[in-house]
Amino acid sequence: MLSFTIIILLVTCLLSFLAFSNEQMMGEMIFHPPAVDQRGQWYRFFSSGFIHADFLHLAFNMYTFYMFGGLVEDAFRDIYGASGTVFFAVLYLTALPTAMMPSFEKHKHDDYYYSLGASGAVSAVIFCGIFLYPTMPLSIFPIPIGIPAFIFGPLFLLVSAYLSNKGRGTINHSAHIWGALYGIVFLIITTVLFTDFKPIQHFISEVMNYF
Repeated sequence: MLSFTIIILLVTCLLSFLAFSNEQMMGEMIFHPPAVDQRGQWYRFFSSGFIHADFLHLAFNMYTFYMFGGLVEDAFRDIYGASGTVFFAVLYLTALPTAMMPSFEKHKHDDYYYSLGASGAVSAVIFCGIFLYPTMPLSIFPIPIGIPAFIFGPLFLLVSAYLSNKGRGTINHSAHIWGALYGIVFLIITTVLFTDFKPIQHFISEVMNYF
């Protein structure tokens, strides 16, 4: 049986490849705030997460999702038991609109604003992984040296916030930030409500043991 991680990866790759060569499909699925606000096309909060700008954009997001998705999905099965995959699926799918909501509020009257990609949902999964495994080494190109996840995470958020405030480029850094924060909040709230796992205490204990 395929894991949810693999299913999402395959579906995203298929739809992205189809959209690469189909301008109409791309236009109907991309996140365009005025289309949501004025025409009620709320599905774009979700559909835009399954298409990408080009092969490099798709490859980076799906490689990152593959690396963290399996890790977090397995951890969710340990934490939530038989419902672990369901909670993981809910995390990913609800992170798509949640990460885009600030962009929607900011650009809902901007006819020239478009956004696409799974970055917000992928960030939610990454930061769940960071919170569950805070001492695992992480690195980012071009820096070859791994640093502990509990240091990497805040640095990533600070850089994303800086780039988001500059407002340059085509990458939606706001989605990275809100997706990351949503992933942590989702983990904390759902474990408190449905399990005996204490993620904050676990995170602190892991970091303290690191030193």
